[in-house]
Amino acid sequence: MRVLVRCCWGPLPVGGCAGRKPTPRWRALAGLSGSSGGEDGRGARVREKPPWRVLFFGTDWFARETLRALHAARENKEEELIENLEVVTVPSPSPKGLPVKQYAIQSQLPVYEWPDVGSGEYDVGVVASFGRLLSEALILKFPYGILNVHPSCLPRWRGPAPIIHTVLHGDTVTGVTIMQIRPKRFDVGPILKQETVPVPPKGTSKELEALLSSLGASMLISVLKNLPESLRNGRQQPTEGVTQAPKISAATSCIKWEEQTSEQIFRLYRAVGNIDGWIGVQSVMLKKKLTATDFYNGYLHPWYQKNSQAQPSQCTFQTLRLPPKKKQKKKIVAMQ
Repeated sequence: MRVLVRCCWGPLPVGGCAGRKPTPRWRALAGLSGSSGGEDGRGARVREKPPWRVLFFGTDWFARETLRALHAARENKEEELIENLEVVTVPSPSPKGLPVKQYAIQSQLPVYEWPDVGSGEYDVGVVASFGRLLSEALILKFPYGILNVHPSCLPRWRGPAPIIHTVLHGDTVTGVTIMQIRPKRFDVGPILKQETVPVPPKGTSKELEALLSSLGASMLISVLKNLPESLRNGRQQPTEGVTQAPKISAATSCIKWEEQTSEQIFRLYRAVGNIDGWIGVQSVMLKKKLTATDFYNGYLHPWYQKNSQAQPSQCTFQTLRLPPKKKQKKKIVAMQ
């Protein structure tokens, strides 16, 4: 009998394997399969406690806050939580690069551009707003797997735009989830830590991003302090309550006058209006001729923000009525 052996599987249990399926190494090393020791890395090469060697994957301002917290932990020599920190980001058309790259260069951290992930030895990976699906082969390089700082209460709002969809759909509660990623699908791994916070009323997605980025960075540091225990106590995500948060397209950012209520339009403005500074108009059907003044230069009227007693349903686009121009009398100059 010939036995096919894959290098990604961990060692067989002592006493034989009758009736058992091999356990993927990335699950065994996450403490989810009950196996340990031997060739799966729980030996001299893999550390059982800090300081950790970390490879960080990120791009935007939300990820930058997580990287800042990791760098601060690395600089704190008394606590000895992070020994080595390196960064992977994605190419950017801007010469300065994305916020994560800018911070990494400023802090003199080694930076790689995807798909280059370096060749060093790492204990754990950390992902925040990276936007790339990581392969099983890459996850297997990390004895403790790869952690994800996700700005929602998973399984609600899986996907690349959870903060925008939180505001867009009028959620009153949100949060941050620290989870361990799995290959082939986004945001489906076990939850290691999760905290909830109320969504600020009338807040924009940028304001919510600042709140959740700070919370997520603090939660990640807490998980890293007790990493093996956190992995052992991870819980699977519930199967109910799953929602998707796809990328926002130009069509999504357009107002649909015949379909959306005034409250939904105001949410749209708070969700995406602060990203590019405006929201689009796809089509308008009104029994009057519209001018630029009807849209207040493309922005929602600020009267609602000034009137705290008003209800969201009262928030509408109002015509800006300008005083009529006074007709000037034509002067007649007599010619002699």
